[in-house]
Amino acid sequence: MRKLVYFIAATLDGFIAGPDGSDPSGPDGFWPIPEDYLKHLIAEYPETLPGPARAALGVTAEGTRFDTVLEGRRSYQVGLDAGLTDAYPHLRHLVFSRTLGESPDPAVEVVAGDPAARVRELKQEDGKDIWLVGGGELAASLYGEIDRLILKLSPTTIGAGIPLFGRKAAFEPAAWSLADHTVLGSGAAYLTYERAAVTG
Repeated sequence: MRKLVYFIAATLDGFIAGPDGSDPSGPDGFWPIPEDYLKHLIAEYPETLPGPARAALGVTAEGTRFDTVLEGRRSYQVGLDAGLTDAYPHLRHLVFSRTLGESPDPAVEVVAGDPAARVRELKQEDGKDIWLVGGGELAASLYGEIDRLILKLSPTTIGAGIPLFGRKAAFEPAAWSLADHTVLGSGAAYLTYERAAVTG
């Protein structure tokens, strides 16, 4: 069965964006992308680069991990503000929103219903794993459905911002097992955790 993978950049203090929700690695972001981090991303996760970045970097690799990307309304807006109605044209793209209405792009599916129910349907389909790109609010609503957590850890702290699971996440402890890790010379790290099996 396909897995839901929350593959997300985070600071050492657990934030995925600044207080305003803007892209931390964007032009005005607080995290300039190190060269070794980008090289690792291209080598291991090429499908997670947005279409324009893939074109600029000459990346054509299909990737072996994901064929579907999910994001919330606010994350999708970052792309819209940059003039992109589909930042991931090489992936099946779903946006979860109760307010967006009709999709701005025929290739992007807007889901107004229960995110967890839709994800359970997606998991039953054939294909590669499903990438949850963000944001925190959607991640919180899918908390129980996330099978794997891949943190692209930035060697920075920001003190305040949008946490990994949003500002309204419920208190619900879960155990995770470290499955893989890559620590780069720049201080950035890729940490892969699998949801620990519930016993008892």
